[in-house]
Amino acid sequence: MTDRFQVGVIASTHGLGGEVNVFPTTEDPNRFKKLKKVTLHTNRGELLELDVQSARFFKKFVIVKFKQFDNINDVEKFRGCELTILRKDAIKLAPGEYYVADHIGLDIEDEDGNKLGVLSDVLQTGANDVYEMTPVEGDSKVYIPAIRDCVKEIDPDNNRIVIHVMDGLL
Repeated sequence: MTDRFQVGVIASTHGLGGEVNVFPTTEDPNRFKKLKKVTLHTNRGELLELDVQSARFFKKFVIVKFKQFDNINDVEKFRGCELTILRKDAIKLAPGEYYVADHIGLDIEDEDGNKLGVLSDVLQTGANDVYEMTPVEGDSKVYIPAIRDCVKEIDPDNNRIVIHVMDGLL
């Protein structure tokens, strides 16, 4: 189970006053208006705790101003860096909902209980998520559509996802 969640990636600077364009990777970009703190993961591997001073929206980006920076030169080096929050600051879930990040590493089984592989990534395509599975045998990834016809059960408590193996899937 992960203790941090990515909420965005700094795409570029915005203006001269130290603002950045953030590509949101959270389900609800409006959450930036409520965020008080984020952690910046620098390209050098450092973690910087930053205070969010303001957030506004422009096209597909969130323009964020951090209290710590007032100049374009201070933030230019952060292009491509991710912003994360602690689990305790994440959006609260309703019963039966889950964080996608918590499913990475779950075993993927068929309906007969045979282990097929391990969930290695979740790709968000727009129409539906796609689960990337690293198979038990072989070295090429298998992509599983996260639709009801295919994914029958997600059971994080027992570390497994049960799928119906559709024709042509494997």
